[in-house]
Amino acid sequence: MSFRFAVGGISHETNTYCKHKTEIEEFKIWRGQQIIDNSSGVRSFIGGMMDAAEELGATLVPVFYTRAQPSGTISRAAYDSMLAELLDGIKQAMPLDAVALALHGAGVVEGIDDLEAHLCHSVRDIVGPAVKIVAVFDLHGNITQCMADALDMCLGVHYYPHVDGYERGHEAVMSIPRLLSGEWKPVTHVEHVPMLIASSPTRLHPARTVNELCWEIEKREDILDCTFFHGFPYTDIPHVGLMVSATANGNVENARRAAQEVAKWIWDHRQEFVRETFSPDEAIEKALSVSGGPVVINDTADNPGGGTPGDATHVLRAMIEHDLKDACFGFIYDPEVAKQCHEAGVGKRIRVSLGGKYDDFHGAPLDLLVYVKCLTDGRFIQQTPMGRGSRVDLGRMARIVTGGIDILVSSVRTQTLDPEVFLLHGIDVTRYKIVALKSSTHFRAGFEPIAKQIIAADSPGLTTLNVSHFPRERTKRPIWPIDQDARYPIS
Repeated sequence: MSFRFAVGGISHETNTYCKHKTEIEEFKIWRGQQIIDNSSGVRSFIGGMMDAAEELGATLVPVFYTRAQPSGTISRAAYDSMLAELLDGIKQAMPLDAVALALHGAGVVEGIDDLEAHLCHSVRDIVGPAVKIVAVFDLHGNITQCMADALDMCLGVHYYPHVDGYERGHEAVMSIPRLLSGEWKPVTHVEHVPMLIASSPTRLHPARTVNELCWEIEKREDILDCTFFHGFPYTDIPHVGLMVSATANGNVENARRAAQEVAKWIWDHRQEFVRETFSPDEAIEKALSVSGGPVVINDTADNPGGGTPGDATHVLRAMIEHDLKDACFGFIYDPEVAKQCHEAGVGKRIRVSLGGKYDDFHGAPLDLLVYVKCLTDGRFIQQTPMGRGSRVDLGRMARIVTGGIDILVSSVRTQTLDPEVFLLHGIDVTRYKIVALKSSTHFRAGFEPIAKQIIAADSPGLTTLNVSHFPRERTKRPIWPIDQDARYPIS
């Protein structure tokens, strides 16, 4: 079945506790052929959509796609500009049989709590009721019924780390012929669970068990999809929480029953989602007690993948105070120090004020005398199963040494996903006792195969595992674990 469909989207995970708004300059924007060029051979939503189109002999029309690192609330001017360009691209691409959207699900704009619902309904207004709209969301989307009501298929990644983005994009486009033929008449129900959870890897219980339940439900004849969305707890909006989205073929009551079945299991097992936490000092002591290595310590509270500044110093300070040997840290965001190292050159000893520039909450700067070991342009190809093939550019980078610790410094704020950034600077992490990095869970896709053990170090930070820490002025209450009197089902 030959058909013509447009591809585009606006993707952002918004941490409303960040002190700065996100402006348009922080977004990477791809237009037309740039979408194809940047997604070809990449394990991403759009990479999967492209390959599915080729398999089906469909005509893919790339219009407008943009994304930014997780950060603060998007300015209204930035969003209005990007949305206008996306909608104009879709208008110019018509006539269309379908639209495939690569979204996130946790976008917040000034004056718009639900970016994705606003965007999806705006697209629906443009294309009308006959054109099919499929969308793929991040597992951490705060998914709403309003989003789903604008779509024909509402899909989300199942794994954290998100190693199945390619598969979900592929699935979205492969569903279009069945939608167009009328074989599928999907109806989606989104069930909200009044819970907030910290990072919950899907290779481990209980998130793994929830996925297994969803997949059993999908074996039912009339259920087209069942997805557990963990939500994004680092945002203060009315609909924050956990969600289960179920899509049935023609019968919304079947979808509702399926979603509520999963939601009840999650609620009944909510205590099992509480993570054991260790301070930086405790994490280091625990790592030193492990026989062999490498032991990976993830600085979970300063995960730029959740909107943090990437320059927190709590964990690195503890490593220095413990006088660690045979340890590396990769990486801390500090373009000023990276520039200073490049100006000094390899082989020089310089004094730096490293990190701690965003605020006091994430730690004070480290005053260090360091040796400049290596300088690079910060460019490499991502090798982790999550987004393999993506071209990464972290700007000017430096490998500096203090005591027995190698430290990588970047000029671009993002989380560490795989060992490739270490290799770029001559570091084979398998030869180190302790490898520290900034990430909550996505790093596991690249590091679990080589790590002797993984230990999360929690501290003050915008992605701390203590999700009850943040003030809640707009979140619908009661919500667990902040409110122990929270109940499900919600009356």
